[in-house]
Formats: sequence, C-alpha cells, structure tokens
Amino acid sequence: MITKDNVTMQIDTVVYFQITDPRLYTYGIEQPMLAIENLSATTLRNIIGELELDQCLTSRDIINSKMRSILDEATDPWGIKVNRVELKNILPPKEIQNAMEKQMKAERERREAILRAEGEKRAAILEAEGEKEAAILRADAKKQQQILEAEGEAEAILKVQTATAEGIRRINEVAPSDAVIKLKAMEAFASAANGQATKIIIPSEIQSVAGLAAGLLESVKEEK
Repeated sequence: MITKDNVTMQIDTVVYFQITDPRLYTYGIEQPMLAIENLSATTLRNIIGELELDQCLTSRDIINSKMRSILDEATDPWGIKVNRVELKNILPPKEIQNAMEKQMKAERERREAILRAEGEKRAAILEAEGEKEAAILRADAKKQQQILEAEGEAEAILKVQTATAEGIRRINEVAPSDAVIKLKAMEAFASAANGQATKIIIPSEIQSVAGLAAGLLESVKEEK
C-alpha cells in the first residue's frame, strides 16, 4: 500500500465473514474467496491512499469501520455478510521505522527533561520558601530580642530615675545647708575626675569650699 505522502507499507488484514445464502455464494460469483481477497486489497488501497502515514498508524478503528461497511455492501449479492475487519499489522519501510524509533526516543528524552526541570523547579521553590520562612523567623526573633532589650533598658532607666528622685526627696526633707551642698558638689567633682585628668578647672563656687571644710573640722574638734 502507498499512503498519501508516498510511503510504501505492508499491511496484513483479517476479514471475518459468514455465508448467509448458499445459493448466491455458489452461483453469485466465481471463486468468492478470491473475490473477497481482491476486493479487500482494492478497498484498503483506496482508503490508505487518502491518508498520510501518521493517520494510518493512529486511525486503525476508522479504517476497520470503513472497510467493513464497504465490503459488507459489496459482498451482499454474493450471499456473504462481512461481520468484522481488522488491520493485523502495519509495517512501514525499515528507514521509516528507524526514524520513528529515533523520534520516539527523542520524545521520551524531551519528556524526561521536562519532568526533571519541573522537579528542580519545585525543589527550588520549596527551598526558597524554606529560606523565606527561616528569614522571617530570624527577623521575628531579633525583633523580640530588641524589644526585650529596650524594655530592660527602659526599666533600668526608670529605676535609676526613681532612685535619684528618692534621693533628692530625702535631701529636701533634711533641708541641707549651703555648706553641705557645696561639699557634696566637691565630692562629685572629684569623683568625676577619677584621678585620670591631667588638668582640672575648679569653679569659683567650689574654691571657697576648702576653707569651709576647715571651719567645719574646727567646730567638730571643739564639740569633742
């Protein structure tokens, strides 16, 4: 058989039929078996000639149905009913078969590559989502840490300010004299220097504190 795209093929066909009228089968045509074979070959050649190679390989049911219908109608005057027609084998030329095998191999490799790429894509997406979630968790943890540190610093500042206010309140309660305040200022000034300063400028208000301190020491000795 030759297809529409000029490909020569070998086709094995099986025809199932039954004799419905023995008289017509005997006298309707000479050598009815040979006639059925020739009619089957001619019909198949006409159908295959209208189809391309790919259609022949993928349209067996359509070809079987057309042949059965044509053969059944043509053999009715012969007392024969064609029940079923099957294309048993379709064999393209060897070079066509090799090309088809290469094509199928290439198609399988293409599908494999697509599946592999899709798998890698899904893996990359999952990895990116995991990294994103990890980054969010790290950011949340850092945020919570900063909040706790800020709350701790605020609490510490609040306690210092509370202690300072309490100290000021108590000082105000005892109503310290001007001399005591100046002495405390001098102590604070000395503490600020901490022995590391090479040059210390003493305000004028504190310069007189030395004489004041000496006077306080004299009064303490007299009381003793």
